[in-house]
Amino acid sequence: MQTQVQHITLAQLQGRISIALAEALPLPVWVSAEVADIKINASGHCYIELIEKDEKSGATVAQARATIWRSQVMNTVGRFERETGQRLVKGLKILFRATVQHHAVYGMSLQIQQIDALHTIGDMERRKQLCIEQLQKEGVWDKNRGVALPLVVERVAVISSATAAGYQDFMKELGRSIYHIETELFEATMQGESCDDSVVAALQAIAARKGEFDAIAIIRGGGSTSDLECFNSYLIASAVTQAPLPVLTGIGHDKDTSVTDMVANTQLKTPTAVAAWLNQRAADFDGTLEYFAVALRDLCRQSTHRAALQLEQYATNVRNLAERTLQSESQRLDSIATLVANFAPERIFRLGYAIARKEGKALQSVDNVEVGDTIEVAVADGKLNATVFEKLRVES
Repeated sequence: MQTQVQHITLAQLQGRISIALAEALPLPVWVSAEVADIKINASGHCYIELIEKDEKSGATVAQARATIWRSQVMNTVGRFERETGQRLVKGLKILFRATVQHHAVYGMSLQIQQIDALHTIGDMERRKQLCIEQLQKEGVWDKNRGVALPLVVERVAVISSATAAGYQDFMKELGRSIYHIETELFEATMQGESCDDSVVAALQAIAARKGEFDAIAIIRGGGSTSDLECFNSYLIASAVTQAPLPVLTGIGHDKDTSVTDMVANTQLKTPTAVAAWLNQRAADFDGTLEYFAVALRDLCRQSTHRAALQLEQYATNVRNLAERTLQSESQRLDSIATLVANFAPERIFRLGYAIARKEGKALQSVDNVEVGDTIEVAVADGKLNATVFEKLRVES
């Protein structure tokens, strides 16, 4: 005969558990956990899956379901989102006040009554600071700011969602300019779980074609803090620091600056602001070229005028030099003429001198003739033919 084992039913067990929980935790308790999933059904009730992970391994060490009834959703969730500036979404760490309940069919669940916004804000800020500290420790914090921007950016690789309003605003603003700036879209998911990997993949694709672009623009329109939280991630920020081209950011948030903004070469507030900056940089460069063109024209005019004045001066100097040279030469010629006149035969004749010639050549020595030679003697008023009878040498 089989002995009947003393037992209780499953419902009775669940009932005991419910009683034990009610006795052990009669009042609401504060609990910290991470939101693993959240949804609001058609009835308006909010259902949340909560987990806790091991900080080192990342493995899940605890899990529970939580509910916020429709009557408290606006007060609890709405207040949290107003105070934090972000939606209650997957991945957030929250501190909440809840009662512990146990249902015989659905098991244990937490009924959330209040969520501490400051705890979530503090956790997000802590993670942000850890990211900043890690990048600074690695020595890459200022790396992209050290990448030189061209004087004019003509070719831009754009990281954005193709359907985003921010991207449309960016392209529309570029189109307002008279300057043509080429763009190529590297589409990426700009919020949510896949944001990190998607943006990093886009940056890597651009790096592989870095010779084709002058800069990278990461743009996203406005959104809640949680929508933009991925831009505080280490993965994206680190990839920006390693980018071979200067990175421009136009991530549309007004209240805060993301880590991605901080490490980028140039931070601007919105996608439209990025496009306006690109247009203005082109206009500034054009203005600089025009300024130098005018300066060069003025310099050429000044140089031409200065050269003309110098040429006039040279002409005056040459004329004065020529006049002085002609005057000097005239004076020298007058002196030569006077000298020639002083030694002219006519003057010598008037002084009582005569010139003796033999065969038309003036005699300068008694050695040039012989006794008996016929010579010609020129005097002031004529010529004499004479015969040499004797040669007498005058001793000096």
